Amino acid sequence: MRADVLVIGAGPAGLAAAHALAADGAKVTLLERRAYVGGRAYSYLHPALEEVVDSQHVLLGCCTNLIHLLEASGAAGTVRWYDEFHFMEPGGRVSTIRPGALPSPMHSALSFLRAPMLGFADRRAIARGMMEFLRGRPSSDDESLAQWLARTGQTNRATRHFWEPVVVGTLNDVPSRCSMRYAGQVFHEAFLRSAKGGRFGVPRVPLSEMYGAVAASAEQKGCRFVARAGVERLEQTPDGWRAKTSGGEFEAAKIILALPFEQAQTLFARLPESASRTGMLERLANFVHAPITTIHLWWDRDVTGMDHAALVDTRIQWMFNKTRIRGAETAGGHYVELDISASAAELAMGREEIVSSAVKEMALFFPRVLDAELLKCGVLKEARATFSVVPGLDESRPAAATAWPGLFVAGDWTRTGWPSTMEGAVRSGYLAAGAVAGKSYLQPDLVPSGLMRWLVQG
Repeated sequence: MRADVLVIGAGPAGLAAAHALAADGAKVTLLERRAYVGGRAYSYLHPALEEVVDSQHVLLGCCTNLIHLLEASGAAGTVRWYDEFHFMEPGGRVSTIRPGALPSPMHSALSFLRAPMLGFADRRAIARGMMEFLRGRPSSDDESLAQWLARTGQTNRATRHFWEPVVVGTLNDVPSRCSMRYAGQVFHEAFLRSAKGGRFGVPRVPLSEMYGAVAASAEQKGCRFVARAGVERLEQTPDGWRAKTSGGEFEAAKIILALPFEQAQTLFARLPESASRTGMLERLANFVHAPITTIHLWWDRDVTGMDHAALVDTRIQWMFNKTRIRGAETAGGHYVELDISASAAELAMGREEIVSSAVKEMALFFPRVLDAELLKCGVLKEARATFSVVPGLDESRPAAATAWPGLFVAGDWTRTGWPSTMEGAVRSGYLAAGAVAGKSYLQPDLVPSGLMRWLVQG
């Protein structure tokens, strides 16, 4: 059956595009090379552990397009929301940042003033830095977080206990490789624009289950989903496009290529030579990967006593107590995940070394670990977890419409205005669907609240 639109890739970008177009009555075929959906935001049954594992992804209240997609597909209930961030120091001292009674942008000011992880000089430096983000994110893509920290005179402790944990955990790279355009966006959206924008959402189900609900909703709206159909080549036809896959050939009037940049690069390289092909490949050559390593631990008891925390002064960025978040204990015990962002060093380490180091560091924050029994464990290394939003990359990010008639691109690496996140991916899917349909599916940003209504530009 010939489709109106062929969407290649069932990650958040492809699912968003397919769901939007199918809901509007288009005949959509969605191809996915794996047996499950989610793209890089996926989960799977680990054969040795006999547990479903994933690399934890989170969202914020400012992720308006991802939230819209989950609501439109009936999957909003798969996310558990929190109104606070916990920062924990070795020894177990906790600083909680939460909104209070003051209007934005001061809604979290009282909790910052009470945070024991910061001294007076640190709070003053953070306040001085936040002033730069009151009207929005920086307009320039040239400065790195490391350069900005030096330029604004941030203290060592403010850097270690606030700026770096937030940015490394969200942008997944070291400060010298994170553009302030996107680091500033994180702080503007999560800590200044509105209290709602900083809400912290954690999926309460495995990621492929969450996105599986989106895929099921798209199918109910008429989308045809084909799994295990990895695309090997694209060909332009007199009336559209043909995709040659491991599961056969598929044709459509238009194609949305919703793949990670390296897979898109491979398919573009197989198109006939042209100036457009050369230009696209030159753009894609500027993208690099950033890895994430997650450590999955099953204990004989609850060793944390809390759902989540950012761990400072350690290699581990985040702790997620998945048993508490999901509200159910697995057959294997009490499940805790530790996340190490920008984990280039861990890629060269063995499983036992990573687990041993992580458990020792975990005990510095949660002493109950010393008396608990570790029942089983696993390590998931994602060498291609995200792309790095290095300074100057914006000019290489392509728009949804390409130079080839009927060929569109989606993916968090495209020109979304967001970094490598699930929200960026969904935005790209909506942008590509809009370019196909000649209408807008993109959801508006949250309305600024409090005093920010008069401060925010645009």
